[in-house]
Amino acid sequence: MKVVRPKIWIVLSLASLCVLMVLARARAQSASQTPAPAAGSVPLAEQQFKNIQSFKGVPADQIVPAMQFISASLGVECEYCHVHGAFEKDDKKPKVAARKMIAMMAAINKQNFDGEREVTCYSCHRGASNPVATPIIGGESANAHDGEEHPDKEKAPLPSASEVLDKYLATVGGADALHKVTSRVEQGTLTGFGGQPVPIEVYAKAPDKRFSVTHLKGNDSITAFDGLQGWLSVPGRVRKMNRSENDAARIDADFYFPSHVKTLYQKFDLEAGPKLDGRETFLVIGRNEGQPPLHLYFDRQSGFLLRLVRFAESPLGRNPTQLDYADYRDAGDIKIPYRWTLSRPGTSFTIQVEHIEQNVPIDDGKFKFNPPPAPANGGEHPSAH
Repeated sequence: MKVVRPKIWIVLSLASLCVLMVLARARAQSASQTPAPAAGSVPLAEQQFKNIQSFKGVPADQIVPAMQFISASLGVECEYCHVHGAFEKDDKKPKVAARKMIAMMAAINKQNFDGEREVTCYSCHRGASNPVATPIIGGESANAHDGEEHPDKEKAPLPSASEVLDKYLATVGGADALHKVTSRVEQGTLTGFGGQPVPIEVYAKAPDKRFSVTHLKGNDSITAFDGLQGWLSVPGRVRKMNRSENDAARIDADFYFPSHVKTLYQKFDLEAGPKLDGRETFLVIGRNEGQPPLHLYFDRQSGFLLRLVRFAESPLGRNPTQLDYADYRDAGDIKIPYRWTLSRPGTSFTIQVEHIEQNVPIDDGKFKFNPPPAPANGGEHPSAH
């Protein structure tokens, strides 16, 4: 596998690692200019970064998600707007234009949608640096994740969301069988970004701990969650997850998700889902007030979970992450997917499990934030969940 392609660094997004690279420097630069936040409070963007204009008053940990959303909406990378090594400069016209567009978008939503975020960067750009002004022939539906069907399609009676979730739990083995397993170690390969497969190991421990390590050429990269806090290790750089990343990691780390999912959301809606690989699906949408929804696509026949789509909030819009599950096999008295594909706008990778061990001892210290020593040479980080 080649280790010089910078695009493998951008699985989290096209922009997140650019922000990560300057985060420490920005903190140091701003610390002497802005009063430190009170103990226990979340620092604001202008307290942590230089030359903040459009995001004054926004928590600093929302800047990365905002950059991710812009990057995905316009199909561009960091240096489209930013000066390399000097992110605070306003030398590039697209950065100045972006500020005007952010203000325009906020005004449209305030004046026409009671301040609700109905219009976003993606509403016009659709993955292009210039707004899309002419209707596109063919292509993906604008409602790819809303589960809506053609209004003329005849609809058969649907079960309740609760019945679909109950079938899912029964299909994978039932609550009693699930809870007999308290840990799992999976070994396999990660494939994506045009490179060769690389080894990966995933350690999971009940009820909510997870640690994955991808063995790249000369370096390891890590994604971990200890039940409370997640962290990411890019070779040479280690950081704790921000709030939206933490929320996503908590879902991934839920060891008994099939039996817990009903307790995670206040309300569930059910719709007829799209076909996935030729399989009819039900779409179950979990909702909590003030939070993004969770979309779960279940095979109508087997009851297996085929796809999970979650959304991370940013000041500009929601960043989607899609997990497609396949190759369900027996693992003792339960069934688990041996293959899953994680996709974000512009990037995806697949993990294929080759060997599993269950109920093996795993020390809790493995999941704790413990930055490894910096490597002697550079590397790449697919940040596999």
